[in-house]
Amino acid sequence: MKIEASTVEEYLAKLPEDRRAELQAVRETMLKNLDSGYKEGLHYGMISYCVPHAIFPPGYHCDPAQPLPFAMLAAQKSHLAVYLMSVYGDPAHEKWFRQAWAKTGKKLDMGMSCVRFKKAEDLALDVIGESIRRVPAKAYVERYQKMLAQMGKGRPKPAPKKKPPKSKR
Repeated sequence: MKIEASTVEEYLAKLPEDRRAELQAVRETMLKNLDSGYKEGLHYGMISYCVPHAIFPPGYHCDPAQPLPFAMLAAQKSHLAVYLMSVYGDPAHEKWFRQAWAKTGKKLDMGMSCVRFKKAEDLALDVIGESIRRVPAKAYVERYQKMLAQMGKGRPKPAPKKKPPKSKR
């Protein structure tokens, strides 16, 4: 579901009232737990919480013009979704997240970083809040840079090794 908007308020205002109320409930949980290093805005057609260029100048490696995404919230065609990049990018955090969610007894409908839902009451909002609170912006940037280094991105490539000259016999 593509929503043309230039502000978070405009995005929410363009949603049907029932979907707006559900997203707003999740948004409030996210904002209440968000580290001050993250900024709310609109990116990729969704409400987003990103590390701004002022804190992390290189931006997102897939599109350096964009700030580093941390979490997003969106109304999709057939569901609502919260995207938690820190859960996707950190196996230990993902393990904690899935275990904490399981303890709530709520069904988890999750892709790689996307938690799909119809109503906010379907979510373990306390787990989402804790997941966000556990990852301050500084720690997220450090994890992100480590992941890029492991992928061979974000660091200079070593010069190719020169082959020794063939000896003539």
